[in-house]
Amino acid sequence: MQKIQLGQSELRVAPVCLGTMTFGEQVDEPTAHAILQRALERGVDFIDTAEMYAVPARKETCGATETIIGNWFAQNPGVRQKVVLATKVAGPSRGMPWVREGSGMTAADIVASCDASLRRLQTDVIDLYQIHWPERHVPNFGNMYYDPSRETSKTSIHEQLDAFAGLVKAGKVRAIGLSNETAYGVHEFVRLAEQHGLPRVASVQNVYNLLHRGLENGLDESMHRLGVSLLAYSPLGFGLLTGKYDDSGITGSGAPQNARITRYESVRKQRWGRPEALAAARRYNALARATGMTPVQFALAFCYSKWQVASTIIGVTSLAQLDEDIDTWGHKLSADLLAEVDKLRWEMRDPAI
Repeated sequence: MQKIQLGQSELRVAPVCLGTMTFGEQVDEPTAHAILQRALERGVDFIDTAEMYAVPARKETCGATETIIGNWFAQNPGVRQKVVLATKVAGPSRGMPWVREGSGMTAADIVASCDASLRRLQTDVIDLYQIHWPERHVPNFGNMYYDPSRETSKTSIHEQLDAFAGLVKAGKVRAIGLSNETAYGVHEFVRLAEQHGLPRVASVQNVYNLLHRGLENGLDESMHRLGVSLLAYSPLGFGLLTGKYDDSGITGSGAPQNARITRYESVRKQRWGRPEALAAARRYNALARATGMTPVQFALAFCYSKWQVASTIIGVTSLAQLDEDIDTWGHKLSADLLAEVDKLRWEMRDPAI
């Protein structure tokens, strides 16, 4: 895999990134270590995690994923130097007081979270440190509309950048990124960084898949013009784009019992549990099969085909899933197939936005 430069930073990463939010919940530590090792052997040396993982978020597993990765580094001397390590500082609480108390995210919170992540990860530096979701009130995670009356921001973007600048100066962080961000947020982070000589965001990690292409409604232009790279997460739409729910539905008797949507009610209540999302997924999955591809291959090839995507984050629970996802790298959808995809989007829009 040819490495991709992240934004204007010095980081060069694989075009496929291993997401780890299942480690410590659906995936035990020995299996997680085997997945990490196999990914590295196959050229996926870009690893993404977060302080709040595992997911679904629970007090009992908060920080577990970073701990598992840190133990892998400790047990395999020299491995840390071979990977690009990304993690995230959680935004305001969102009903998770064990992650962040209060409604905001202060500069002190950013520094304390970074230090705690470094300890759990058993490393001296984080290559890419990202804000998991904005400190501002932003419509995301299934909320569609911005409502200024819900604004609770207490820490300006300038203050947040100052905190990151201190971490970069201290050698604890190499580059910074955003996640679940908007066009306004990306512009403001870049503007203030350039105006005040502060760290410039290298990337934005946002959901992007066949069921959720909201990024293409203007955010992609902002990122392109500002030189900020996209890390696309949930390329398989929380499993809807694997085809495993096509016959049974999400809660039917034939649904896979260990899958996230089946297993966790909190996930079903989110955007991925909408009937419209499953109906659209069935249409895309049928198109995939008609082309001779599996739904997984088709959904990943969509991301691998799009100019907007720098690196696609894959989340797996087994070595078999990992190999299938990596094997798909290099597959691209033809212009004709992308046109067929666009026709379906015009009809069904973005049901999981």
